[in-house]
Amino acid sequence: MNSAVGKDTMHRNPAHTPRTPHAPRTFTVAYAGGDERRGPLTMGQANMIRCILRDDPEHINNHDVWAIPPGTGLDAAIDALRTLALRHEGLRTTFPHVPGATPVEQVVAGEGTFTVTVVDHTEFPEEPARYAETVARAARAGRFALDREFPLRITVLTLGGVPVHAALASSHAVTDGSALAVLREEFLALLAGEELPAPASFAPLDLAAEEASPAGKRKSQASLRYWERIIRTEPQEMFAEPRAAGADGRARQLTLRSRRGARALAAAAGRIRNPEATVLLAAWCALVAHRAGQDSCVTAVPTSNRFHPTIARSVNTLSQDALLCLDVRVPSFDTLVRKTWGAALNAYRHSQFDSVRLWEMIGRVAGERGSHFARDVVFNDVSVLPATLLSAAPQNSGAAELDLTWGPLQVLPTRMLAFTYETTPQLHISLWADPALFTPQEAEGFLTGLVRLLEAAAEGDVPLGSLTGVTSVGPAERGPEWTRVDGCWASPTAVRDALSGAVGGLPVHIEADRPRAGSPPGLTAYIARGGDTALTPVGAHEALMNKLPAHGGTGVIAPRRYVLVEHPPAEAHRSDAWRRQQIIEEGTGRSRQVRHER
Repeated sequence: MNSAVGKDTMHRNPAHTPRTPHAPRTFTVAYAGGDERRGPLTMGQANMIRCILRDDPEHINNHDVWAIPPGTGLDAAIDALRTLALRHEGLRTTFPHVPGATPVEQVVAGEGTFTVTVVDHTEFPEEPARYAETVARAARAGRFALDREFPLRITVLTLGGVPVHAALASSHAVTDGSALAVLREEFLALLAGEELPAPASFAPLDLAAEEASPAGKRKSQASLRYWERIIRTEPQEMFAEPRAAGADGRARQLTLRSRRGARALAAAAGRIRNPEATVLLAAWCALVAHRAGQDSCVTAVPTSNRFHPTIARSVNTLSQDALLCLDVRVPSFDTLVRKTWGAALNAYRHSQFDSVRLWEMIGRVAGERGSHFARDVVFNDVSVLPATLLSAAPQNSGAAELDLTWGPLQVLPTRMLAFTYETTPQLHISLWADPALFTPQEAEGFLTGLVRLLEAAAEGDVPLGSLTGVTSVGPAERGPEWTRVDGCWASPTAVRDALSGAVGGLPVHIEADRPRAGSPPGLTAYIARGGDTALTPVGAHEALMNKLPAHGGTGVIAPRRYVLVEHPPAEAHRSDAWRRQQIIEEGTGRSRQVRHER
């Protein structure tokens, strides 16, 4: 093992900066004796690399903090890290590609090096674990070089030369949160002198081979069909409401720790005779759908694809969503829990897919449906995994009956994200709720309402029509003009303004179609084209679809039909006046158009 003084300075959070850190030292750690391999990407790797090349690295990279047992020497800690690198092919994997191209293969090195930065202190701040967490989080900044960089950025924080914490940032192309938890568990086992059994789960290349098999391809195709059914028929955005227009993509972390919640969840699960994870998921979906004013809850469940033993403890990125769609139009909570079990299993079975084909399908369906699919609700229950992400969340010394604490702002591409870290002896959930939709008091009320729902379910069956009274969480307020269009909430006024802006400011009138047997309600757009433009229904639809991402959540959904007329009527606010205008051309904008002779 060679050492060298590193040039990089340590990232600091002023609130947790130690008083006397020494200059960081950088150790180069060599490993050898592994197998060299090469092959295609896994579906999860391809999915995450796509995100890595697009998203802010501080958002897409991961981090974790490993508490090092007292008395552990620095050499022992580094030797354990070297053992993990040799044990797990994912840590020796890079993704070669030419600049500007997307990687299509992975290469496993048999030997190589990685670096460990050591920062010694004569004194730690009052909260060493929280300080270590800020160091790990800061290391997420900067993209990993996929073609050459070791996927872990490791900083060991020592006190008087004795290791206390390992703060890590990781590349999401190689590890997800669950993989980091497995590494943490094995790191601690090695420091305790335990002999680790041979890995029981697939290495990334083995998983890639399984996915490429006939059975793997059939599974992927079935997943795409499952996703398409939901994306074609269910709400495209859970939180389509007037307040959504003010979102800026940033949300503060709100953490619940509650012994009350843990007791209630255990009692409700015992009474209903279903697993705690199922009861908690049902409660989450019920409250989200109630708050959003939706008949179903569509939520991503990312950790679900680790339910099979061959991938449960894989050190690999398996972050592919299960997409859960739960119809909440049932009379009571007990009935919903029983539905949740089957719906969740169905979602889990369909959580392996070709992400490129998935997004191609989503784009095609979006154009045909005239809507914008939003992954705006995410529920991540990592408490059910063999090892959890709990160490990455700063802990309080004692559990409270119900305690809520606020953390830092983060940029998230969702409206509502939850991590459940543990369910016993306390219910520990972190929530990021879009502040445009939830004031701080409403976010706190949502988590408190979740506990209240579990407490009511522990006592007896809860009518879902009583959720406002039981939880004190009310549904979204939309106003009388909002209407359901193709299973989605829409604002005709917002559609009019978006369409008019998309077609260069031409006068537009939006009319909600009259309900007809066998035909779901939709919108008809009348556009006064004038004589100086060659606008067609296809052009109008394409122009609006290009605008849709900018109007996420604000009630914009494309009309079913576009009717082009010469001039706006004198009484432009009246639908019957628009209907009497001479039609130039009309159609769906999605297929062959109908032309009218003038």
